[in-house]
Amino acid sequence: MPKVTLEQWRMLKAVVDAGGFAKAADVVHKSPSSINHAVQKLQTQLGVALLEVRGRKAELTPAGSALLRRASHLLDEARDMEGLALTLAEGVKTELVLAVDQIVPQAVIIDALEGFSHHFPKTRVQLHESVLESGSALLAGGLADLLVGPVIPTGFLGEPLGQVRLICVAHPGHVLVREGRPLSLRDLRHSRQVVVRDSSGPLQGPDTGWLEAEQRWTVGHMHTALRIVEAGFAIAWLPECLVRDALARGTLVPLKLEAGGTQIIPFSVVFSDRDRAGIAAQALAESLRLAFAERIPEADGLPDWWSMARCGPRTNL
Repeated sequence: MPKVTLEQWRMLKAVVDAGGFAKAADVVHKSPSSINHAVQKLQTQLGVALLEVRGRKAELTPAGSALLRRASHLLDEARDMEGLALTLAEGVKTELVLAVDQIVPQAVIIDALEGFSHHFPKTRVQLHESVLESGSALLAGGLADLLVGPVIPTGFLGEPLGQVRLICVAHPGHVLVREGRPLSLRDLRHSRQVVVRDSSGPLQGPDTGWLEAEQRWTVGHMHTALRIVEAGFAIAWLPECLVRDALARGTLVPLKLEAGGTQIIPFSVVFSDRDRAGIAAQALAESLRLAFAERIPEADGLPDWWSMARCGPRTNL
């Protein structure tokens, strides 16, 4: 068993932070003598001097500095555990915030939300449809409970859900389609391209699908990009699930490129804080896993194996 307690380390830290026993007493609401006794006992138990008094100020010895640095981590962990206990004691959250990147198949997200709603009918859900870094920013800023998207922010761990295929598409009457030959990057740069703006930053921020096109048009949503491409005056890389119906109708066709006509983008589910997630957030994550897992095609499921996420609603699979 440890010889010392967290309370003793807390007293020592208070003395160091306040600069003396009297000021520390005001901070922790104990008498100076109680604090002094706790620190002296700590030094005796450890067998090393932790403090030295210079004038009216108490300062750490080199040994005290090294030990308190480690003890501070223990104090932080203890506070986190207490906070976690309070969170768990609160029970089911009444509201969850889910950030979903626009490239993720929408029909699958809706099926997952439907399944979740049956088990947690009183939990509200805020759905943020993000692009690129904006979902990560919500998660890192503590403004989202869960993120589903291709970008995992630094300091977080993601669990793979699937992958989506982006296809370079155009109207069948577009000049690049009429070329009838494999197109190069130079061909694309001289054509108008519609791209979707990163919704986290300013209007000048990075965009998805940009190949330095000379006539770039920037929009805020994938559906807007789809409508512009269907109008015939731009090309775009768009998710397979979004353009599938248009391809079937013949209002869009995939462009024949020398390379890169399709892009495979993996996406993951990421918790803001898995330990503090609570019952509702864990259940929503599980509903997402199930919704995507049942759409992973069998070995002979061409051509949907590219996506690993069939686009239609559950009833049409």
